[in-house]
Amino acid sequence: MDLHTRKLRYFLTVADKLNFSRAAEHLKIAQQALSKQIAELEELVGVPLLRRTTRSVELTPAGRIFLESARQALEVLDAGAAAAEREAHGVTGTLHVGFVPGAALELTPAILDEYRGRHPNIALDLREYALEDPSAGLAEGWADVAFVRPPITLAQLDFEPLFTEPVVAAVAKTHPLACRASVRVCELLDGPIAVARSSDPAYRAQWSLSAFRNGAPCRIVDTSSQTEEIGMVAMGIACSVTPAAVVRFLPHTGVAYVPISDLPGSTVGIGRRRDRPNPLADHFVAAARVVRERERSVIEAIEHPFRTGHGPRSTM
Repeated sequence: MDLHTRKLRYFLTVADKLNFSRAAEHLKIAQQALSKQIAELEELVGVPLLRRTTRSVELTPAGRIFLESARQALEVLDAGAAAAEREAHGVTGTLHVGFVPGAALELTPAILDEYRGRHPNIALDLREYALEDPSAGLAEGWADVAFVRPPITLAQLDFEPLFTEPVVAAVAKTHPLACRASVRVCELLDGPIAVARSSDPAYRAQWSLSAFRNGAPCRIVDTSSQTEEIGMVAMGIACSVTPAAVVRFLPHTGVAYVPISDLPGSTVGIGRRRDRPNPLADHFVAAARVVRERERSVIEAIEHPFRTGHGPRSTM
């Protein structure tokens, strides 16, 4: 097959938008011309890649498989072109990378190493932000790219997810819920809840379970860090809602971690600002995607931590 990258990029745009009109507008070409390019691509591949109706567009099973290969092929080509440009023009610079505590957990070193290997002439300036700023420097404009956990109150956030891990309730070992295999959100609403101080209303609402309270007030115990938060829990002052990684990274003999059965998981990913385009940040996201595809076993362990033999209440 003699596939042109233009056809592949057109296909990726349609796959992302799932709408020919919006895809054509994004690509700044006529919709008829876009449809023709996709039809020619399907003819070259030999199978239908998209299922079209008068109301919707969706990927076929073959299209979903081809999409991943097309995306990887373009990333490799783009990376090769960027490497050649750096070699020819000596591209250098500094990428400012923000992160909240934990960053991307076990994926963090792999992503940084992947980026450094691809872009050895680019310096990485890393800065940790407390949970007072869950955007990890994106909101204030210092960070070009950041490891973050939405929701974040930032209108121009462009987010690339890496994994979604379960959320647990941290309770004192003496708490009535400590011996449970799991709990429901409604069982956590009456007591005080420890939440890190933050000026971001989306962050506060997420970890204080605001969406489940029907307007009822919440007794929040403010803390300055996750370590202090767990300390408050251990003393029986409050409970806490937190990502499951805390079981591995902040074990405490006085705290039990109990999975919350009806609360969506917490997603970690790479954030950047759409209103501040930066090629170095784009390359960082591309490196993170490569690691995400390569380290599937690591992600599986992060997303399903209680399958590894440690019980859900383990304090490790």
